[in-house]
Amino acid sequence: MKTEVFFKMFGDHGFQVSSTALEFRLFGNDISIQWYGVIIAFGFLLAVLFGGRIAYKWKMNLDKMIDVLIGGTIGGGLGARIYYIIFHWSSYQGDFASLFKIWEGGMAIYGGLIGGLLGAFIVCKIRKMNFLNLMDIAAMSFLIGQGIGRWGNFTNQEAFGVNTNLPWGMWSQKTADYIMMNQAEFASRNIPQVVAGTFADKAYVHPTFLYESLWCLLSFGMLYLICRNWRRFSGQLILCYGVLYGAERFVVEGLRLDSLYIGSSSLRVSQLLSGLLVLGCLAALIYLTLKFKKNPKPIEGVDFFPGGKDEEKEPAQALKEQEVDTEDWQEPAQALEEEEEVADGADT
Repeated sequence: MKTEVFFKMFGDHGFQVSSTALEFRLFGNDISIQWYGVIIAFGFLLAVLFGGRIAYKWKMNLDKMIDVLIGGTIGGGLGARIYYIIFHWSSYQGDFASLFKIWEGGMAIYGGLIGGLLGAFIVCKIRKMNFLNLMDIAAMSFLIGQGIGRWGNFTNQEAFGVNTNLPWGMWSQKTADYIMMNQAEFASRNIPQVVAGTFADKAYVHPTFLYESLWCLLSFGMLYLICRNWRRFSGQLILCYGVLYGAERFVVEGLRLDSLYIGSSSLRVSQLLSGLLVLGCLAALIYLTLKFKKNPKPIEGVDFFPGGKDEEKEPAQALKEQEVDTEDWQEPAQALEEEEEVADGADT
């Protein structure tokens, strides 16, 4: 299905946007592949490739990394769905089968992040990996995936905001239909009147998916620079991610028309979580930065757990063992040389 999308800066020149990437028949069944899924998968792939590259540079165990990726992906998918269902329970109550119809929509990014982090944490504990180092890689990868994935909302003409007169304001029949259908909801949530507009008299809306996409990609660039030049302790990047992404979501969520709310109130769930995320991560970032300045320490190794069974050996001990290993290799060679000398003497 195609939708003609208009931006105020381009006047009456519209863009044909299709939500379906590919349609075909397979074994007598009609198969439809949506652009939303394709774009999400592409963003996920780039995030994984980038994360794998950094893990290689940091000399992480790639087998363990794959296990964490699988655990995080499963946890993220479950978390995104469960989070959405909790705040839309009235839509699923009494219809158990609908809980599993993810192809009809109903995934929440905050739930995905929470579930993904929980899944990764469990696997890290089992496989004995440094969770905070892994999260520093994930912070940058998350932003790649989110920055690209948000364009899936554009193909579906969703995740947009209230009316705007800005040059990049957007209008389509889909946005107008959604606004007209939800006027009662907006009124009950104390959202200022939103005008749908007709084709002739377009009422443009904020393309909030675009705001989040740009903010995420710029934040990725900032975290990458911090990683290359100013990373001082494990967990620094994931805390910076919490501050940057939380601030973006707090601002942009206030513009959106399709937010999740707490009960019948006008309090947006994502704004509340974003505010708590920013405050918590900022406080932890300041505390750990001051702690590092007072007592600088090298960043822990990937499989290094202070006080644990797998704790890395002290440098002096490691060097001593290396010397012992070298002597073990040298002994056979020395014995062989002595045997050759004895043989030469016998020949003489």
